Amino acid sequence: MSYCQLSENERYQIYSLRKAGCSQKAIEKLLEWHPSTISRELLGNIGLRGYRPG
Repeated sequence: MSYCQLSENERYQIYSLRKAGCSQKAIEKLLEWHPSTISRELLGNIGLRGYRPG
């Protein structure tokens, strides 16, 4: 199985979409990533003010 990571650009897209009020499911469809990938990204990079792409 090959392993791929989200690019920096994709992380900033997630940030912008979340800030605009998009749901996790909408982000998954727009970026065409598996739901678990987006879920891990959102849970793993949460700060006091929400998701941070860095």
